[in-house]
Amino acid sequence: MGERKGTNLYYPPDYDPKKGGLNKFLGTHALRERARKLHLGILIIRFEMPYNIWCDGCGNHIGMGVRYNAEKKKVGMYYSTPVYQFRMKCHLCDNYFEIKTDPANLDYIIVSGARRQENRWDPTQNGQVVPEDKNTQKRLFDDSMFKLEHGVKDETKAKTATSAARRLLVQRDQLWQDDFSANSALRAKFRATKKAAVAQEAKDKHTTSKFGLDISLLPENDVDRKMASLLALKPSKSMAERNMQAREDILNTPVLPNSSTVSPNVITKRSRMLENDAVSLLGIVHRKRPRLQAETLTQASSEETASEVADENEIKVATPQSPSSLSPQPSKNSSLSLVSDCYDSNSD
Repeated sequence: MGERKGTNLYYPPDYDPKKGGLNKFLGTHALRERARKLHLGILIIRFEMPYNIWCDGCGNHIGMGVRYNAEKKKVGMYYSTPVYQFRMKCHLCDNYFEIKTDPANLDYIIVSGARRQENRWDPTQNGQVVPEDKNTQKRLFDDSMFKLEHGVKDETKAKTATSAARRLLVQRDQLWQDDFSANSALRAKFRATKKAAVAQEAKDKHTTSKFGLDISLLPENDVDRKMASLLALKPSKSMAERNMQAREDILNTPVLPNSSTVSPNVITKRSRMLENDAVSLLGIVHRKRPRLQAETLTQASSEETASEVADENEIKVATPQSPSSLSPQPSKNSSLSLVSDCYDSNSD
């Protein structure tokens, strides 16, 4: 664009060809704004990112091939090859990063502001042609014996590569000599794989609907089977749960061999019902007496003689007691007594 702007344009009447081109006559540059820092040795160019990097300012990933307006300047020489450095601003933040050329290794080096995403590997591992380094090239040029040995190695490598390529060609001819049969076998394999995938999908759908899951199930593997076997060996109850179950079994076990097993709650309810029935049928009366009166009666009874006790015709009848009354701490607020009619008449 800049070179074309100086041609086929209007030339003023005072234009003097002795002063040079039209740009020099007008005091402009053919590159226009790209050359605004040319007096500092900086030229604005479009720089394309040679590999993936991470910005140190914002931490975002910048992919290979992203283009920037970069300031290009010369920073040194590698023999007769100039070394250029490029400075550009990240399009996602205010950070600047600088990259320079590396003619010795045919690469680019990040100077500051970013870090490289390491995706490099040894080119000899994937069969790439690796150029010789400077020392090897120098020995090949000066040392005839080294050149002969290097040539023998190249011939051996070429024979190995030729035999491998020939095997690949033979295998290709065997597999794809009959295109129809190969295509039929491939389609049959695809159909079998599709049927297995559909069956597995139906099985997974049934499992998720059965347990109410809203997730997608992954295919099984050896690790899952091993973990499932380990979980199957785990006890279903903990030690505390087993101890509690043992206590309940002991409490529910009958003392007599022919008696039925009844829970303690049922036994307590039955005893209370029997006690209420006995009280209602026998006319047993529960009387509450103050503590002071009970102590006075106890002291008076201790002073009476055996003959006086016999004359009073006192009759004491044992009444059935509830399980709660069998506790080692007797109640102090109430007492149970049965007095006959004659005792009531004598006391009156």
